[in-house]
Amino acid sequence: MTSKLDNALEGWQEEKRSAYLYRAVALAEAGSARQALFEELARAAEAQSGIWAGVVEAEGGQVPARFRPDLRARVVSRLTRHFRPRTLRPILTAMKVRGMSLYTSPQPHQMPVNVEEIGRRHQSSGTGNTLRAAVFGVNDGLVSNAALILGVAGAAADNGVILLTGTAGLLAGALSMAAGEYISVRSQREMFEYQIGLEREELEQYPDEEAAELALIYAAKGIPREEAESLTRRLFQDPERALDTLAREELGLNPDELGSPLKAAVASFLAFAAGAIIPLFPFAVPVASQPLALSIALTGASLFGVGAVLSLFTGRQALFGGLRMLAIGGTAGAATYFIGKALGVSLG
Repeated sequence: MTSKLDNALEGWQEEKRSAYLYRAVALAEAGSARQALFEELARAAEAQSGIWAGVVEAEGGQVPARFRPDLRARVVSRLTRHFRPRTLRPILTAMKVRGMSLYTSPQPHQMPVNVEEIGRRHQSSGTGNTLRAAVFGVNDGLVSNAALILGVAGAAADNGVILLTGTAGLLAGALSMAAGEYISVRSQREMFEYQIGLEREELEQYPDEEAAELALIYAAKGIPREEAESLTRRLFQDPERALDTLAREELGLNPDELGSPLKAAVASFLAFAAGAIIPLFPFAVPVASQPLALSIALTGASLFGVGAVLSLFTGRQALFGGLRMLAIGGTAGAATYFIGKALGVSLG
């Protein structure tokens, strides 16, 4: 059973880690209004760590003389400097960093005060999913091609056949993923473009009615009716800005971020290929006398690494995430190996 002293030490560690991450976010937001908020949150976390320190001392313990952030906190801090807090919102949320609601849509009572602020609440935070999607893409390629290679190896095929099969699996899987992603994003983009096209026609045919609808939307969100109408009139002086805002407010779309099918396809291809090449590498480059053993070792280490990285999004311990992914991937690989072995015996 965890003692009160252990709980207090854990609380001190967590608050110090929060303060460390708040300062990292504040540094990334230097020069913006958000900087002051996160600096204040850092001070609050430091104060709370002081409360926990008092509990530790009351229980006869002693807090470390100097706080040392763990590896996870250091990695997230470095990522925050490179990718910006908005992009890393899911990871920071999992690390219990408060204030991430600043990077999502504001509450209804929060309103734009000028034309330039219109539509900002629709700025996509979906970039936070890019890293997650890349990691999952690598994992897909890693597990599927490792399982394929182990299945063929179980059938007692020679290294040349394994190399050919693994290469085919890499190309087939990566091309399939790329094609699927291209079609998906292309179809979605065409639907969005069609909806925006209809909105453009409506704006050209009856702009006054569209302006009235937009004013009603803003009024429903808490803007006083007269201010909403005045804001809409100024907005509609520029047809392109008006269309952009109508797309955001009426359709929930960001015309600037409809997605590129080609970029999505290339990213999907590269992510899958990056994972699929790992178990194939020992057969493609003769660096060991037992390429299958090296392939299994590389795959196992990579599975653990992928699981540890994904723990950044879940908030779980990296060790748990790595071992879980290793167990899942290992089970899939072992199953295909023994299936291949059984088929090799029966067909041989």
